[in-house]
Amino acid sequence: MGQQPVTVFIVEDDPDIAEIVKDNLRREGFRVAIYTDGVVAYEAIMQHAPDLIVLDLNLPGMSGIELCKYLREEARTADIPVIMLTARGEEIDKIIGFEVGADDYVTKPFSPRELVARVRVHLKRARKTAGQIFRQGELMVNFATHEVLLNQRPLELTPIQFKLLRTLIEAGGRVLSRQQLLEMVWGPDYYGDPRTVDVHIARLRDRLQTAGAYIKTVKGTGYRWGTGKTP
Repeated sequence: MGQQPVTVFIVEDDPDIAEIVKDNLRREGFRVAIYTDGVVAYEAIMQHAPDLIVLDLNLPGMSGIELCKYLREEARTADIPVIMLTARGEEIDKIIGFEVGADDYVTKPFSPRELVARVRVHLKRARKTAGQIFRQGELMVNFATHEVLLNQRPLELTPIQFKLLRTLIEAGGRVLSRQQLLEMVWGPDYYGDPRTVDVHIARLRDRLQTAGAYIKTVKGTGYRWGTGKTP
């Protein structure tokens, strides 16, 4: 983990669940803090941003959805990995969570070992992209700040659109199937229609304007990020 331990904030109002998560993360060497109220957690995050947040959906003070949305709107907290933790299993809740910028979604009851594994995956991904700036033609993407510029003018992307863009770019030209994109962008527990990807790809292309042509459709397979704008 390096010289300083990685800090994980657990925002969960169920003390039993919070303790289980805390014990398993501490056993793996993480530094852990627990918050039971959404407003208090938001204030703590603004003062001392953690490396990752395990966030319950239903919280007093401020819901997990609201908290995640506010964090994504702040430049200094926009890139903190957020794993949603909730008792709900309905698809609509997952869609809302991902639309406001959650990185993953774990439904209670859950395996503590699996949760720790997901924490490691998202921390590794965050370290890989932190501070990196991607440039191609007129497009610039800052993975650390979520800033996207086209001809030096800012483009506004939703959190899910930015995750989709980042996933395609990081694939390095490899073709990603719709199912792979669902799992990588929406999470392995998301069981929506793979055609959902087509809708979001179309919206992302529109937002990227001329740079949308870098997203290539591979007929019968999926999508890839290309180096040129020809089909």
